[in-house]
Amino acid sequence: MSILAFDTATPVGSAALVDEERTVVGRYFDIGLQHSQRLFVEIEQVLDTAAVAIGEVEAIAVSIGPGSFTGLRIGLSAAKGFCLATGRPLIAVPTLTALAARLPFALHPVCAMLDARKREVYTALFDNSTGWPRLLNEPRAISPEALLEERMGEPTIYTGDGALAYRSLVVASGRQALMAPSHCARPEAGTIGHLALSMLRADPRCGLQGTELAAVEPLYLREPDAKVAPKQFPRR
Repeated sequence: MSILAFDTATPVGSAALVDEERTVVGRYFDIGLQHSQRLFVEIEQVLDTAAVAIGEVEAIAVSIGPGSFTGLRIGLSAAKGFCLATGRPLIAVPTLTALAARLPFALHPVCAMLDARKREVYTALFDNSTGWPRLLNEPRAISPEALLEERMGEPTIYTGDGALAYRSLVVASGRQALMAPSHCARPEAGTIGHLALSMLRADPRCGLQGTELAAVEPLYLREPDAKVAPKQFPRR
């Protein structure tokens, strides 16, 4: 089985083609939040390099959030478009799970942190001891100070651009707070693809198709800053 996977949840995007044994092709693009300009180009490059047509992939996987509001919309819209055009199922992979999965067999709980701006992080805690992330608490938005206070004295591996943004706080919280290597600090499309394969093996019906696609929304965890103003009608 081959899966086309991509991620636009953070300023660093990626696209990959994976199969049961490997990541066939993977590409990164670190150009800030300009995914609409690069995503389809990178996907085309992935498919061309692998000599695979979009109709030959068996599923589409995308990071569903949390993350950048605009980035998530771009990624999910692209995934829905491919699924509608090819009839292939959509596998929605939580971004924090994909981030934690980059540290398999970790001896301590992995705290995935994405920078949510406004002095907050999107975060969740995972047990990676078996090689795949097992969620220990629900994803949420929280201040880094409150999060580190909760984990004070507990051996924890912190990863993600949120951990990098607040590195000084993590380091100051004690010797039990461990920083993951910086090259693991972003979600990655190959990891998303392999997580999607694992999800399909566990439940072949987990792929979303047809009318289910319309109901899929990004996992935001927080209300967007920009809101649609109520329509104003002229007075008579």
